[in-house]
Amino acid sequence: MTHAQVTLTADEARRMALRAQGLLGAPDRAAGVPGVLRGLGAVQLDTISVLARSHELVPYARLGAVGRTAVESAYWSGDTSFEYWSHAACVLPIEEWPHFAFRRRARRSSGRRWHDLADRDRSLAAVRDRLAADGPLTASELGGAKNGGVWWDWSETKIAVEWLLDTGEVVCTRRRGWKRVYDLAERAVPADLFHDDEDDSSCLRRLVEQAGSAMGVATRADLADYHRLKAGQVESVLPDTALVPVEVVGWGKPAWAAPEALAEQARGRHRTTLLSPFDSLVWDRPRTERLFGFTHRLEAYVPRPKRIHGYFAMPLLAGGRLVGRVDPAREGSTLVARQVSLAGPDAVAAMAKALHEAADWVGCDQVRVERCDDPQLAAMLGKALA
Repeated sequence: MTHAQVTLTADEARRMALRAQGLLGAPDRAAGVPGVLRGLGAVQLDTISVLARSHELVPYARLGAVGRTAVESAYWSGDTSFEYWSHAACVLPIEEWPHFAFRRRARRSSGRRWHDLADRDRSLAAVRDRLAADGPLTASELGGAKNGGVWWDWSETKIAVEWLLDTGEVVCTRRRGWKRVYDLAERAVPADLFHDDEDDSSCLRRLVEQAGSAMGVATRADLADYHRLKAGQVESVLPDTALVPVEVVGWGKPAWAAPEALAEQARGRHRTTLLSPFDSLVWDRPRTERLFGFTHRLEAYVPRPKRIHGYFAMPLLAGGRLVGRVDPAREGSTLVARQVSLAGPDAVAAMAKALHEAADWVGCDQVRVERCDDPQLAAMLGKALA
């Protein structure tokens, strides 16, 4: 069979995506959080914390009630991951450091961030000298993150250390109290990985292949969005990757599948769970709609009167489909479902199960539903929760 003859149904593509994302089949608990990170290739960071921060919700969705302290220690142990720009600000497996050389070079060639440094050479040298002398430090320890104004009013020190992070002289492999801890990359990155020897094509080829592996099957636009590459960058290396050209019925666009995704039987137990809006299964909204027929929008930055589903609405995954969403909050030991939407009666039991599991995970012993957009389903959900 030639590659051009591979045709997938929409359901096959959806199951392949779920399996590639670690949400179909038995979870690899032995590999734990580091295994989840390696499989996904990137876990997005965000400041919003409702049930938990998004980078905690991602392994929870795949592994179940893994301890939150275990999640944090797995990310910030100092030798398993680093933080850098991928889909957004992301935790990345430390072994991927060489493959982001293309982005570090691009940042260096740009010559500046969106902030300006009044005395560039002095500021950069001061940060380098402090880190060399005193070891890993937060921005506050280096001399202050802000000038005292709005959050983006960064100090000279903060601008300098972020520039050095962008360009690879400094790295963040730990966080402390949600603050980045900066260190010299030459000291923190393992010696065998600390290099920029990979040319741009090698870096791009690796990241496109990794994105394809993490998604199972993807269009060109999907592959570009995963690590926020440009369309031309994907196009330039795609023929040299191991990804297999396929046709997905109903997609109407060329697609590529990871060889291992085509070889595997995309079967097994489906996870029933709430997903962070920043989860890599759903962070690409057009792809989410194509795979699941589910339109999702983060409304945290939408004025309250204009919100439809709530501040941090989390999609409900059950039976391999997205069948509802909930906007959660915590009040003491109670998990509050501020707003619930369900696809129908068949989703009620799944939502009740997901809410109970999430409540237990974050240390709540009660669940209270404030609003549901369907009165009949609200009554059914109340009974299921009881």
